Amino acid sequence: MNIWAIVPAAGIGRRMAPILPEQDARQVPNTVARQVPKQYREVAGQPVLAHSLLKLLALPELEQVVVVLHPDDEHFARLAIARNAKVISTTGGKERQDSVLNGLAALSEAQADDWVLVHDAVRPCVTVADLQKLLTTLADHPVGGLLGAPVDSTLKAVDDNSVVTGTVDRSRLWQAYTPQMFRVGQLRKAMQQASDSKKAITDEASAIEAYGLQPQLVLGNKHNIKITHESDLQLADWLLQEQLRAGSS
Repeated sequence: MNIWAIVPAAGIGRRMAPILPEQDARQVPNTVARQVPKQYREVAGQPVLAHSLLKLLALPELEQVVVVLHPDDEHFARLAIARNAKVISTTGGKERQDSVLNGLAALSEAQADDWVLVHDAVRPCVTVADLQKLLTTLADHPVGGLLGAPVDSTLKAVDDNSVVTGTVDRSRLWQAYTPQMFRVGQLRKAMQQASDSKKAITDEASAIEAYGLQPQLVLGNKHNIKITHESDLQLADWLLQEQLRAGSS
């Protein structure tokens, strides 16, 4: 089977306080153009995005990966991995679904029945073992699916004042991870429908669900964290260092 990948990396990380490169923050205007988005922050010796791409490139089945960038991105071209023969880039759109559609368009040689993995740029700790498990589990699935894990913590419903209104039954709730793996043609139609309807989606599986299909969840390692806050960088650094020490990825 032919496998392609898309890595949306057009975000600027508003939930994380960005750092400014090689300067004194008091002397340089704090503008988006001068900030370092979280996907370019360094963990375990490399930018977050580089780790995420290296995991995907470890798949021998992978044909090509397209990185979807902010129009003003000044960082990606400086990365050594940007010169990998299997890595191409394109610009993103206003919403995630627009960026993924741009990524699909950039995969000009992909066929409708090929598989495409969509992976968050800021999930560098995904293991190659989990990627292989996803490919193997979904190889003959009619829809596709995603990595995830059951919710462990007790969940509380609250009102506008953060007052608890009830406890949520978590027995059938899972956390959604990436990559998420779908047929190129089906994903393109689902993402286009989401874009046309102005429906905000948070992952590709929700677009597939809105399209009337049911993705399969595949149990993944809970170390597959998404870097959202400053503290997540420290945890990702530790997890990646542990992977290196264990000789696994």
